[in-house]
Amino acid sequence: MSLRAVIDGVESREKTLTVFDPPSSAVVDELAEYFASQRVTVREGSATVGPEGFAVLSEGDDVLTAVDLASLTMPVRHDVGERTAFSALLEHLDRTTFASYDVGQMLAASREIEDRAWRSKKGTLRAGFQRVEALEAQSEVYRRLGGTELDVHVYVASGDSIAEIDGVTPHIVDSAEIANSWFVAYDGGDVASDKCALLAEERGDRRFYGFWTYDSSIVDAILDYLGTQYAAAS
Repeated sequence: MSLRAVIDGVESREKTLTVFDPPSSAVVDELAEYFASQRVTVREGSATVGPEGFAVLSEGDDVLTAVDLASLTMPVRHDVGERTAFSALLEHLDRTTFASYDVGQMLAASREIEDRAWRSKKGTLRAGFQRVEALEAQSEVYRRLGGTELDVHVYVASGDSIAEIDGVTPHIVDSAEIANSWFVAYDGGDVASDKCALLAEERGDRRFYGFWTYDSSIVDAILDYLGTQYAAAS
């Protein structure tokens, strides 16, 4: 288990939406753009049997659902009308997004999770900082978080000394994965639906490849790994 393994696991969960006999290739392009953040590959197919104009969502060799193409494209184009078939497809997609972010986008996504923890003021929040300067830049945010009932943990690569922040447990970690990763994970406190996490790996030129998720099992995996792997680091 590692943070990279979590990223690889989310990436491997990609599903495929096969659009059979669409009226035009533009429909396929629209759907590909719409579902890109859900790790859905959209492709065009031709049906030899069955009705015209339908789409099949699959994961590997498993067919998850099939929907009428008219019902599928309607909310994408107009955001109105009957959504029964569209909802049947969406229920098979979690809200995990997977993309490449720059530093500004990573900061914005991190703040969303920190704000959610701040509003709850309960539960556990774990955040990673590649450099001590990055933590220092966010020290006021974490001082406020540490002043609540939250159990706040911050992780910084070894070689740096961390100024004490009241209510925040520091972990100085001799680990390449901490030095190369950016993460913020919150367990939701008393509300399971509030669980959320951001996890990404720097892959050159200050761009980060990873995901944002509300999937409780993924959030739990990140939190459990950090809590266990680096429990002794301080």
